[in-house]
Amino acid sequence: MTDQVDSGAAAPAKAAAPSWAVRRTSNGKGQRDAASPWRRGRALAAIAVLTAGLLAFPRAVPNIAGRPGSLLESFLPWLGAVVVVLLGSALWRRSAIALLALLLPVAAWTYQFGGLLPPGATGGARGLVVVQHNVSDTNTDPAGTARALADAEPDLIALAELVPPALPVYAAALAPEYPHHVVRGTVGLWSKYPLTGTRLLDIKPRGITEAWSRGLRTVVSTPHGDIAAYVAHLPSIRVSATGLRSARRDESAVLLGEAVAAERLGTVILLGDLNGTVDDRGLIPLTSQLNVAERGFAFSFPAPFPVARIDQVMARSATVDHIRTLPATGSDHLPVAARITLG
Repeated sequence: MTDQVDSGAAAPAKAAAPSWAVRRTSNGKGQRDAASPWRRGRALAAIAVLTAGLLAFPRAVPNIAGRPGSLLESFLPWLGAVVVVLLGSALWRRSAIALLALLLPVAAWTYQFGGLLPPGATGGARGLVVVQHNVSDTNTDPAGTARALADAEPDLIALAELVPPALPVYAAALAPEYPHHVVRGTVGLWSKYPLTGTRLLDIKPRGITEAWSRGLRTVVSTPHGDIAAYVAHLPSIRVSATGLRSARRDESAVLLGEAVAAERLGTVILLGDLNGTVDDRGLIPLTSQLNVAERGFAFSFPAPFPVARIDQVMARSATVDHIRTLPATGSDHLPVAARITLG
């Protein structure tokens, strides 16, 4: 007889795959992922590095046809949402390299926008509160809008898109607390302090043949000295499938920048619907010589779901400590209120 082999001997058990190396397939069975956490998610890591580059160097994107550079800069803070999506994907993939790469866009976003998050400094003795609002030429409640703006108790209220039928309503509603006001074209300024030396600003781009008057300059006699106040409404931009159309806005910004540069008074405040964010290179003629808000995002447009602040308060020889939005009115913009410390 031949010897029988004991078939009951157990075969050596295979080592269990580590938890990070198993992914669930659609049929629920475990499938080994041979790649290490330092090799998985390399595409996510590359996107993270690209996002960091866009945050740190947005002006490396050229303003060729469609103005992609300005388009990116208009929505630059929202790249933070891309970082959040990448973080979730990296955790799901359990990718160590992607998680490490995400440190770059987090650092870049924090450097660019983290300073806007803390509350602003409290108002000092040499301070002003100002409100800027595009009230909309289709606003059906100008009286209610005026009351809402006055409730913020500002020293100055700048309005854009004033139309003749609504102008007497704003004037009557604001007169008790703001006895001084000037209007040129479709922009105006209401003030608790006397206004002098008012003149129209010619910021109309070439190619506009119809009546177009959207800028003024006046002097505000505050208890802290005279201030040159500029109120402006730059041309609208359009975002379409072909990109950003902002040529007229950019041209008007150059004209406004030249007027501000020629201003002889030392302290200047600019309030207006500039149809651009402070990161948009189209506003460099202004942001290169005026201070912007040190605290606050204050996304102001569109009112139902604001994604960008195109309503601005800027200053020269003064600090815009903090900017915030006010409750919605009958406009498609939200009002913005800013606290300014005079130098």
